[in-house]
Amino acid sequence: MYFKEQTIIYLNGDFVNANDANSNLYLQTLHYGYGVFEGMRAYDTGNGVSVFKIKEHYERFKNSCELINIPFEYDIQDLINQTYKVLELNNFKDAYVRPLIFCGPNMSLTKPNSVSIMICCWEWGAYLGDNLLNVTISSFSRPHPKSTKIEAKVCGHYVNSILAVTEAKDKGFDEAILLDTEGFLAEGPGSNLFFEKEGKLFTPKIGNILPGITRATVIELCKNLEIEVLEGEFLPQDLANADGAFLCGTAAEIIGLQSLEKNNFSKNWHDTLGKKVQTAYKNLVLEK
Repeated sequence: MYFKEQTIIYLNGDFVNANDANSNLYLQTLHYGYGVFEGMRAYDTGNGVSVFKIKEHYERFKNSCELINIPFEYDIQDLINQTYKVLELNNFKDAYVRPLIFCGPNMSLTKPNSVSIMICCWEWGAYLGDNLLNVTISSFSRPHPKSTKIEAKVCGHYVNSILAVTEAKDKGFDEAILLDTEGFLAEGPGSNLFFEKEGKLFTPKIGNILPGITRATVIELCKNLEIEVLEGEFLPQDLANADGAFLCGTAAEIIGLQSLEKNNFSKNWHDTLGKKVQTAYKNLVLEK
């Protein structure tokens, strides 16, 4: 259960108790997954509560709506202000924040008749935990880029992620790695992938992945750390032969991989470039 008894959410301009909120059961988002969401983290920093890259998240929120023809008539700065108010009302200092735009009643496969917005938050540790992960290559691939707007953070896209995670856990793994429809490495179900080989980092190129904000942050950090990052098309065997690897995302933050298909990576995690990036990322979000 992600919300406590008296959790306050922002809903269409008002602050209401989550238990008191209700929705029409004919929502287009409920029936067809036609909606857009974001995920961001608030950190208790030396300068007070700060939502990391909040403007970038809301800009992507807007872009996702525009890509799939959902009207976005909200002011980003106002949404930023309301986000901090939600955190304040709940007395949350370290929390996960979930804005969601959902479409009104409409049983047809057309543009929405109306939209609503919600901002909720909850206290949530690292999504994938703190231990190194054992991962498997999923039998499910990422959607083809011509089948949808894969760069948009669309609600319905995450059925693909649920299938991949469920399959991985049923097989005894912690997480899945999805390929694209051509068989190249793509990403985790809710995170981007980096792997290390001979002192360099490699990551799947944009085109078949969600271009994550944390992914962009990792690339920025690597420039400061003088770590070379190469974006391209890579095969599962490239990951299998890597010295180390990690996943990154707002919910997951930076989390190292122990093994692929139960075969450990050659480097100890504490000696990897991923560990350096993990430390730099933590210092950045906490403004140390």
